[in-house]
Formats: sequence, structure tokens, C-alpha cells
Amino acid sequence: MKTSVSAYSYEGYIREGKLTQLTCVEKAAEMGFSAIEFIDMKADTLDGQKRLAESIRREAERVGIEIAAYTIGGCLWKETREEELAEVERLKNQLDVAKILGAPLMRHDVCYTLTKTGRGRSFDLMLPSIAENARAVTEYGASIGIRTCTENHGRIAQDNDRLERLFNAVAHDNYGLLIDMGNFLFVDEDPVMAVSRLAPYAFHVHAKDFTKKAEKDASHPIMSRAGTYLAGAVIGEGVVPVKRCLSILKAAGYDGYVSIEFEGCEDCVAAIGRGHANLKSYIESL
Repeated sequence: MKTSVSAYSYEGYIREGKLTQLTCVEKAAEMGFSAIEFIDMKADTLDGQKRLAESIRREAERVGIEIAAYTIGGCLWKETREEELAEVERLKNQLDVAKILGAPLMRHDVCYTLTKTGRGRSFDLMLPSIAENARAVTEYGASIGIRTCTENHGRIAQDNDRLERLFNAVAHDNYGLLIDMGNFLFVDEDPVMAVSRLAPYAFHVHAKDFTKKAEKDASHPIMSRAGTYLAGAVIGEGVVPVKRCLSILKAAGYDGYVSIEFEGCEDCVAAIGRGHANLKSYIESL
């Protein structure tokens, strides 16, 4: 396994104007990462996204770092079939961006909310439509040499059993899962048990850590589905058993990138640096 970092981890510096998506590439290389991944391209139009993707790819080539993945949002269940087909086409367009970026993998979400009536009342009611649409996206991805995957993200498609059902329903060799070991806390799952169930389907992995409290606290602003309060933490300084999750993934045959996603409040570069040191030590000890 090799270490990567999500450009999202540098978001604090990006907001302050200290970094951009482009300059994150050199920063990640300076910090010793083997690869970097991106969440969306920060441009207003598809053509603008493609131009930025090409600039980032060239910068990655210049500094000698790989592009691990391109991660984007997505909602493959809609009220009408026409809306769903439009979303499928949008994701295909984003696969074209990923191709220009040089990413071998694209993650897309599948849904975020339930509805009060109709097919949107539960994940399983939405699943046939989501799976059909995800299959269409991955078929296009396969045609241009890019694998697709879905992350445990967005509350609705976040539980490990739901992700396994989604994987089985899509049933395509080009489609897998992005396992974020920290995200299971948002739906109050044990990361070790969840990772052990999904490890055979992993196309990509996020290392993420949190601290948590039972009662609401200003320092812990994120509420889980069952009411636990979370705050982003440095890898190895929170409650997620990162090393054990890595061991499970290795036993399942995973040998790809493990990408840090930091979303805490402290200085992001310092936090990424400490987390990277911990992550490397965990991987080397396996």
C-alpha cells in the first residue's frame, strides 16, 4: 500500500488563498506523498474543468507524483427518468474530466436524502434505479479505461450492508467501493467490522480519523445519525482504529493507495504531516 492525500485535506489553506488546487500538487509531493486525489475541479464550466484538469496533470508529471483518483458528487435516484438520465450523462462528462486529469479511478456518490412518498422512501426502494444508472456510468468508464466506485458517504448509502447490496446490484467488474474507514462513524458503525465486510470490494481507501463525544459540544459540530458528536482529527490521534483497518484490507488483498482526508479545525498542513507520519508507520509495520 502507498500513501496519498486528498486535495480536500488542504481546504483550509485553499480558502485562505495560501494554496490552490494546482499548487496542492507540489505541496503533496514536498510532503512525501506518492499520489494526490481531487474532489471536483474548481471551475464554473465543463470546459473550464477540463482545462484545469490538464494543468493539474502536467503539474503532477512535473513534480513526479501520481493522480490517485477523482472524486465527485452524484445523485443517481431522481423523481423522473429524464432527470436520472441527465445525471448519468453529467457523470459521464466527469469521467472525461478524469481521463484528462490522468486519474485511473472516479468516485461518485449515489444519493443523499429520502423522500416522504414514492420510490424515494428508502434506500432499497431506490436501489434498482441507482444500480442501473451506476452500471451505465461504469460501462462508459470501462470504455475509456477508468474504474468507478462509490464511497460510504452521504448518510443514505453509508452503512456497510447498504454498500454491499449496491455493489452486488451493479454487478460490473469495473465497479467497486471506496472505503473510508472514518465515515462509518457518521452512521454509528464500528469501522473495524464495516471494513472487514467491504474489504474484498475495495478499489480505493480513505484514511480518516475523528474524536467523538456523547453530548453536544462546540468543538464537535458533526452529529451522527444516532446523535454522537464528531470532530475531524489527525490520523492516529482519534478513535478510528486505522492500523487495524489497514491490516484487514491487506489481508483481503488490497494493495492500492491509502489517501488521507483531513477535515479538522487545526492547521491543515501540520495535521496532514503528523497524520502522514502515523499512516506510513502503520503501513510499514503490516
